[in-house]
This record gives sequence, C-alpha cells and structure tokens, in this order.
Amino acid sequence: MYLGKRVSIVFPVYNERPNIRAAITEFFSHSAVDEIIAVDNNSTDGSDEEIKDTRAHYVKETVQGYGAAVQRGMHEATGDIIVTVEPDSTFRANDLDRLLIYGRDYDVVFGTRTSRTPVWSGGSPGADMYFMLRVGNWAVAKLLEYLFNGPSLTDVGCSYKLIHRHAYEKIKDSFTVMGTIFSPEFMLRCLRARLRTIEVPVGFHSRVGVSKLSNTVSKSVKIGFRMIFFILRERIHTWLR
Repeated sequence: MYLGKRVSIVFPVYNERPNIRAAITEFFSHSAVDEIIAVDNNSTDGSDEEIKDTRAHYVKETVQGYGAAVQRGMHEATGDIIVTVEPDSTFRANDLDRLLIYGRDYDVVFGTRTSRTPVWSGGSPGADMYFMLRVGNWAVAKLLEYLFNGPSLTDVGCSYKLIHRHAYEKIKDSFTVMGTIFSPEFMLRCLRARLRTIEVPVGFHSRVGVSKLSNTVSKSVKIGFRMIFFILRERIHTWLR
C-alpha cells in the first residue's frame, strides 16, 4: 500500500519460466505492493506451474498478444494504482518508488529506457537496448508527442507504466490493440483522454531468456513501422471527426 492506496502489479507472461518466480518474489518484497496479477498468455514452458506455486494471482488469457495479456491483467487488478511491467528481469522493483512518487501528482507515469545512464550492461550480453532500438523508440515517441500534444516522450515501447484507477476507468473501453503495439495505444489513449501524464527514466537490465518482440533488427523495424502507421491512422481519424 502506498499513501493509503492499494498497488497492483500486472505481469504479462508468455514463456517466462526462467524468471517469473524471481520477478514475483522481487516485486512482492517491495513494501508498497499488495497484489500481483500474472497473466499467462498461452505459455508452453511451464510458466503456469511456476506462477501457481507463488502468492501471485494466476490468470489465463487465451487471446494471444501482449496487449490482450496486459488488458486482462488491468481488468483483474483490484488496486487503486495499477502498474504494468514485464517479468523478464529487465525492470526492477526498486524503480517502482520513482513511479509512485511521480504518481502523487500525475494520473499516469510512463517509464523510459532511452536515457543512456540507466541502461545497464552489468550482465552478459547486457541490456538489449542497442543504438538503433533506442533511436527508433525515441523517434516514434516524438511523433506521438507531436501529433497528440503530449508531454516530453522518449520511449514508445517501455512496458513499465503506472496508472491510477480513476484514470484507467476513463480509457479502459477504448483499447483496440491485442498485439505488440499496445504500448503506444496505451499512451495515445491517455493523451486523448487528457490525463495528466509524465515520463520518467527507469533502469533497464539484461533479460533472462529471449525477447519475443525485439530480438532481431528486422523484427524491431517491422514493429516500429506498425506503430507509426497506427499513430498516423489514429490522428487522421481524429481530424476527420
């Protein structure tokens, strides 16, 4: 609990057996965390067994996709504050303090991994935030910022986000994306609802396992173009109304 408000953590889980138990343990060790919703998105590696052997609330989401898993988790969460984050060791519980502090004054807090200093190389091969991925996330974020009159945005793909319950209730029925480009949609819906938003840097560490989204340059480029198309389409639809 944080300042009298219950805090829920949402983990989208797709084949995260190597680290899911450690992630649940780490985030439950944070004094502010009241519940963890672990959404099993059709894992085939035994992630479900690992989750069920912990204090986390296990949820099965059969609609495949990052967006579907996160949306299901937010729907199941009971906290006054909802935090979404990937359980693959790239994000750490101690950064939750930063999001919560800024959450005192803002409805939504977005994390960013594009600040060079917090991107750790203390593992082998280190955090998966190579130069082109950093620049790509920054460029698409700036497009979103410009077209939707947002605050300063530098990372369109960071999954570490905080949203207050009252803000979530305003946008929860507007989501349309079930797949990999849900992160920019989440940001876009917040901006269109005129929620008070801010972006803050968070640490980004080496991943346990293989990334499902940006493990190759070609895949990252394809996702980037899909994000750009989605953002432009949403802006054009807004102009035509």
